[in-house]
Amino acid sequence: QRIHTGEKPYVCKECGKAFRQYAHLTRHQKLNSADRLYECKECGKAFLCGSGLRVHHKLHTGEKPYECKECR
Repeated sequence: QRIHTGEKPYVCKECGKAFRQYAHLTRHQKLNSADRLYECKECGKAFLCGSGLRVHHKLHTGEKPYECKECR
């Protein structure tokens, strides 16, 4: 129902951004906190999970495991 009313009752105490769902607020808070566990050794960008770091690392290696057959 909040989608239709535009109600956003969950507000971040740090930045004031509002969310419709509590889960979205907690995800936002984790992304903004300093407890990111997986940091890229190349550029320092940090991630909450290892899979995010693995995907990011491909930017530095140039690896393209899913190359398009049309544009190779």
